[in-house]
Amino acid sequence: ALAYFEQLKESQDAWEVCADALAKGIYSDDHVKFFCFQVLEHQIKFRHAGLSAPQQQLIRETLMKWLQTQLMNAHPEKAFIRNKAAQVFALTFVMEYLTLWPKFFFDILNLVGLNPHGVDIYLRTLMAIDAEVVDRDIVHTPEETRRNTLIKDSMREQCIPSLVESWFQILTAYQQTHPELTCQCLEVVGAYVSWIDLNLIANDRFVNLLLSQMSMEDLREEACDCLFEIVNKGMDPVDKTKLVESLCQVLQSAGFFSVEQEEDVDFLAKFSRLVNGMGQSLVLSWTKLVKSGNVKEAAETLHAVEAKVPLLLQLLVHEDDDISTNMVGFCYDYLHVLKQLPQLTEQQKTNIEAVMLAVMKKLTYDDEYNFENEGEDEAMFVEYRKQLKMLLDRLAQVSPELLLEAVCRVFTSTMQTWQAAPFMEVEVAIRLLYMLGEALPASHGAHFSGDSAKTSALQDMMRMLVSCGVSSYQHSSVSLEFFETVVRYDKFFIVEPQHIPNVLMAFLDQRGLRHNSPKVRSRVAYLFSRFIKTLHKHMTAFIEDILTRIQDLLELAPPENGFPALLTSDDQLFMFEAAGVLIVSGESPLERKQVLMKSLLTPLMDAFRLLLAKLLQETVEEHQAILADCLSHAVGFARSDPTSGSFRTSKAFSNKQTVKQCGCTEVYRDCLQSFLPALSCPVQRGVLRSAVRSFLHRMIICLEEEVLPFIPAASEHMLKDCEAKDLQEFIPLISQITAKFKCQVSPFLQQIFMPLVLAIFEVLGRPAEENDQTAALEKQMLRRSYFSFIQTIAGSGMNEVMANQGAENMERVLFTIIQGAVEFPDPIAQKTCFIILSRLVELWGGKDGMVGFPDFIYKHIVPACFLAPLKPTFDLSDAQTVLTLSECALTLKMIHLKRGSEFIQFLQHEYLPSLRVTPEISQELCQVLQQPDIKVLKNYIKAFFQRAKL
Repeated sequence: ALAYFEQLKESQDAWEVCADALAKGIYSDDHVKFFCFQVLEHQIKFRHAGLSAPQQQLIRETLMKWLQTQLMNAHPEKAFIRNKAAQVFALTFVMEYLTLWPKFFFDILNLVGLNPHGVDIYLRTLMAIDAEVVDRDIVHTPEETRRNTLIKDSMREQCIPSLVESWFQILTAYQQTHPELTCQCLEVVGAYVSWIDLNLIANDRFVNLLLSQMSMEDLREEACDCLFEIVNKGMDPVDKTKLVESLCQVLQSAGFFSVEQEEDVDFLAKFSRLVNGMGQSLVLSWTKLVKSGNVKEAAETLHAVEAKVPLLLQLLVHEDDDISTNMVGFCYDYLHVLKQLPQLTEQQKTNIEAVMLAVMKKLTYDDEYNFENEGEDEAMFVEYRKQLKMLLDRLAQVSPELLLEAVCRVFTSTMQTWQAAPFMEVEVAIRLLYMLGEALPASHGAHFSGDSAKTSALQDMMRMLVSCGVSSYQHSSVSLEFFETVVRYDKFFIVEPQHIPNVLMAFLDQRGLRHNSPKVRSRVAYLFSRFIKTLHKHMTAFIEDILTRIQDLLELAPPENGFPALLTSDDQLFMFEAAGVLIVSGESPLERKQVLMKSLLTPLMDAFRLLLAKLLQETVEEHQAILADCLSHAVGFARSDPTSGSFRTSKAFSNKQTVKQCGCTEVYRDCLQSFLPALSCPVQRGVLRSAVRSFLHRMIICLEEEVLPFIPAASEHMLKDCEAKDLQEFIPLISQITAKFKCQVSPFLQQIFMPLVLAIFEVLGRPAEENDQTAALEKQMLRRSYFSFIQTIAGSGMNEVMANQGAENMERVLFTIIQGAVEFPDPIAQKTCFIILSRLVELWGGKDGMVGFPDFIYKHIVPACFLAPLKPTFDLSDAQTVLTLSECALTLKMIHLKRGSEFIQFLQHEYLPSLRVTPEISQELCQVLQQPDIKVLKNYIKAFFQRAKL
């Protein structure tokens, strides 16, 4: 059926069959009718211009006949058919209203009169026209935008008053008998009001009708939406204020402002949106009036804004969060107005306090909130809380003193009676203290220095928080809030370090890391590492006690023995990080640090060896993956980082604290010794290699030359049975060693150079499927890594590494670089190749350079500099390619520097003539090459190849 239908759409005249079927009502099957309309729609949308006048006439007649049959039917068509019909009417209108069918609306109105079935199609058509012509969310071409503007202008001139009259008739005629039609009509009025003359709607008869419908059960929500659209219409600020005020007066006298009496929550959600719209409109008018210096009108508008505040507050504290959310915009804007006033009246201060109390009340969790299994309702409340936080931040900008005072009051009274208070009150009191941290900004968290009123209030609250015992409150939300707040204000403990032991205990016992909720334990592990990082200088006395207490949390336990560990592997990373910081940054003597570091890492190494042995015997793939994951985490813990926010025990060593100074070299050497065997593990290679390689990168920085003895064996393991990805990740390690140790590693590099290069050639030479994008990309990345490795060697001045590989190998490598510069359309790799060539010319191209190299320059390097840019794939409009061309120019410059006039002779008499370059241009190019200014050369070369390509 679908295929047949597609055929009908494409055929030249099948639509006429469909039109006939619709006009005569031949088919009773709903899907067939729908298909017929779709065929017609396709015709109008894509082929209208190609239809003859009689054919266009046929479409109009079909639609009107179909509409006429609707008036007779006892039952209306299904909604989906009516919607599709309305779309086809709207499309025809858009195509024909300006030219062929100016009487579109009059024809329809005359036909349908007040027939309910007809009115339904008429209203749906108006909404479909709104979607085609007005809807701002739909992207239109400039052509369509021009057409739509013309249509709206013509409608305003010709028919809008008649349409408005028809709406009034429909709203009056059907409000008792057909509420669904009345609601549809209200939606139409709301949609059209944004671009028609407002006086047609905002007049006594229309507004009174709307207000009377605000009291009718079935119509009130749509009437509310319609008034909202009227209030939202852009207009002159003075007129807008008048409109809003007159609306408010009528709504107030009709009793709508008595929110407490209203039980219909759905209606209140619509009403609160209307009030919010009125409030925001007034604020916008006030802003415009202030800007234009209209003092008297601005004062009246501000008065109007203030008069809405009691209603704003009633709706803001409503127990239904949807109703409250609707008021956030107006509330935020009102506070913004207060922020701009030179000084606040007593009433305004009272309003601020009332908003504060409302926000504090609404921040509170309700009984139904499910902390262990958060679903959609919980997610919505979290979002709503974010909006309340915006209001709190804005309150802080308007009056920081009032906010601090209010939070202090709530916090203190709650903490004095926390044992008897419900969890949500305790949580919100601590939450408010936490939120002050962002609401009252302090640079780098320095909340406890500077303005004494603020610091002493915050200090009092923090002192109370950590000493009143609330950390023992038995609810996960309170526990989390306690630790979040302690860490947000960790600078407090620098001022009053006597509280550190109490808080440490809370972190370490069942209130924190051993809490019965996994969610709390996980978050506390992260917060603990942050707490330690800030305050490690104040912890010297407790280091060993802390390490003893967390020892069992650092154990490496694969999750197979049935008991889930207290902390996940990710949480354990934070624990190792914290332990590393404590040991390394503490004031203990060197020997002590050594012992502590050993006791931290030895259990890890022992467990690693056992697990690796177990992995080698494991045959079930699923268990292998679990073990490998556990092993890779162990390596991660050993490099877990106590000084930066990223996971690395080895990064506790800042520049001041080197591994050597702390006497920890030995323990890290032992770690290397323990981890390296994992490189030759035949199963789960990717995971294990990746972990050990990261550890090696880290050790190169921490252990410096102490790491060198381990590199050859590690390299040998990593070069066995390689994939492209293995090699690509191994090369940066070798490059890092080359760049860091230079000549020290020259013997090792000479030894490994060819095995590595041959391994790369072998992988690059493997055949791949033609369309295998992943393999192609992996090869491209490996090729890039290979070239950047050669670049590192050449750039570190270690030319002997390559020179000592023997002539044959040397030649092979050089040819790959020429190939990389010319053959592969990858500007990033090509650029690297030209940098290498330039560097090699500099090293070996002079009078006392490498034997035979000048010959190589003329035979291969010079041609590469011309052949690469002449390739059709070398795109000179691409920025990356232009950078490659610059390196190509620099290579030519370097050859001239090393070979002088001999090079110029070669170009003029041999090479350029072979490319059929005219003598004039050859001479020009050679002159530019001999100039000192490199920029001139780069510009010339670009122009040279642009011309050559034409």
